[in-house]
Amino acid sequence: MSSSSACITLLIVAAAAAALVSSVSASPFNFPPVPAANPWLPFKNLSGCRFGEDWPGLRDLKHYLNHFGYLPVAPNFTDAFDGDLEAAIRMYQRNFGLNITGELDETTLEQLVVPRCGVADVVNGTSTMNSSELRGRNLFSYFPGTPTWPGDKTDLTYAITDTSAVSIDVSALKAVFARAFGRWSAATTLNFTEVESAADADITIGFYSGAHGDGEPFDGVLGTLAHAFSPTDGRFHLDAAEAWVAEGDVTEASSDVAVDLESVAVHEIGHLLGLGHTSEADAIMYPTIKTRTKKVELASDDVEGIQSLYGSNPNYKGPTPSSTTTSSPEMNSGGAGLATRSGRGREIAWALAVLAFGFLGAVV
Repeated sequence: MSSSSACITLLIVAAAAAALVSSVSASPFNFPPVPAANPWLPFKNLSGCRFGEDWPGLRDLKHYLNHFGYLPVAPNFTDAFDGDLEAAIRMYQRNFGLNITGELDETTLEQLVVPRCGVADVVNGTSTMNSSELRGRNLFSYFPGTPTWPGDKTDLTYAITDTSAVSIDVSALKAVFARAFGRWSAATTLNFTEVESAADADITIGFYSGAHGDGEPFDGVLGTLAHAFSPTDGRFHLDAAEAWVAEGDVTEASSDVAVDLESVAVHEIGHLLGLGHTSEADAIMYPTIKTRTKKVELASDDVEGIQSLYGSNPNYKGPTPSSTTTSSPEMNSGGAGLATRSGRGREIAWALAVLAFGFLGAVV
C-alpha cells in the first residue's frame, strides 16, 4: 500500500473514531437515554461530612431521615451536622447492620440511596426494626400495638382499583398480585380472593403519582417505591412513575431503573398483614430493594413473624434456599450502570482515535 493510500485509510479510521467519541458523548452506543434520576443520589455528595460541619444537602438528608422516622419533625431543617443528625445516622446504621459511626461514610451513603418502601422504620422515636446486632435471634417486627386482622377473619378480599396511571396489562397485574398474596397464604391460615369492587374488598391496590390524598406523596422514579397501611386499613399504593416489571425476568430488563412488581407487592402485603420492617437483609420485610432484582420467596424471619400473628399452615414446606436475591452488578441504586457503560464507551472510542492518529503520524 502506498503512503498516500495509507494516509487516506488512516484518516478515515481517525474520522470514524472521532465520530464515535461524539456519538458516545451524546447517546452511548445503543443504550437508552439516561432516565430521571433517583431523587436520593445527591446524598453521595455528602461523603466525608462530619459532626460540626455545614454542608449543602444536609437539609435534604434530614427530611429523608424525618420521613422514615429517624429525626423528629423540625420547624426548619438546616444544613448543619448537629447532634440530632448524628444520633439519627447511628440508629439508621444499627438498623441496616452497618458500622455504627454516626458519620456519612461511603457504605452508609450507598445504603441511603437504595430504593425502598415508604413505611417508616422508626415510630415516635423508637425503632420498629430489631437490631441487626442480635444475630441468631428473630429480627421481624410489628407495628406499634401489634394490629392484626380479626382472628375470625381468615378469608380476606382484595381489589385492584386504580391502574390508569400505568401501562401494564391487567391480566399480568392480576397474576402478579395473586402470586404475591399466595406466598403469604401458603405459610399461614389466611386465604385471599380477588374481587372487582373496592366496596367489597378488605384490601385495595392502586398506582398513583405524587400526592394522592393519603399524606404520603410519591417522589417519581426510584426513591420511595410503594407503601401500605397496617391492619385493618387495607390500603396499598404503588408509585406509578416506576419502571415496573410485571412479566419476564427483571434481572434481564433493558431499563437500569426496572423494579420487580411482585417483589415489592410481597413486601407491602406483609405490612397489610401487620409486619413491620426487619434488619434481616435476606428477608422480604427488609426495607430496601435494589433495581433489577427479584426477591419474592419468604425467608425464615418472614415466616416466623407472620405465623406468630396468624398461625401456620400445616401443609407449608418452609422457606426455600432460593430466597436469596439476584441483581445486576452494575446497577444497585439507579443510573450507575448506565454511567459505567458510557464511560467505558468513551475510553474505547478515545483509544481508537489515539491509535489512528498515532499510525497516521508514523506513516506521514
